[in-house]
Amino acid sequence: MSLKDQLMKAGLADAKKARKAVHEKRQEAKDPNAESARALAQQAQAEKVGRDRELNRAREEEKAQRALVAQIRQLTEAHRIDRHGGDVAYQFTDNKKIKKLYVTAAQQDQLIRGQIAIVRLDDGHELVPTVVAEKIRTRDEHSVVLLNTRQAPTAIEEDDPYAAYQIPDDLMW
Repeated sequence: MSLKDQLMKAGLADAKKARKAVHEKRQEAKDPNAESARALAQQAQAEKVGRDRELNRAREEEKAQRALVAQIRQLTEAHRIDRHGGDVAYQFTDNKKIKKLYVTAAQQDQLIRGQIAIVRLDDGHELVPTVVAEKIRTRDEHSVVLLNTRQAPTAIEEDDPYAAYQIPDDLMW
């Protein structure tokens, strides 16, 4: 005979109270599972929030990168120097490869003196003023391919055997 039956015989409990006690016992048995399920659901929600946050951060980075590329494109296209009629081959390096642009003699002189620069635009190269190249360099250092700067002449050592031989600025290689 179970405790329930004994309590009912003694008159201390009726059938309604017994059913209620059985129901509460079942609920207690379910609570650990419900609690762990609730904890798992909260953990899954927290992970989803973390993934969403990371995805949004990646989207924002991509959006910022596209905006930066658009700014560089706009600066280059708005300030590019026309190379039409260029008959002098000007060679420079881009990613360890030797490239060649045909420019005018005046543009060649300006490139040597650091007055204009070469920037990368898509698969080609364009000439822009040095001021614009500096703005582009602040946005993306790798877009500026060639930007010559004039440096103060260095002191010539007395025992330098080649001191008498000056290197011309327009030396082509």
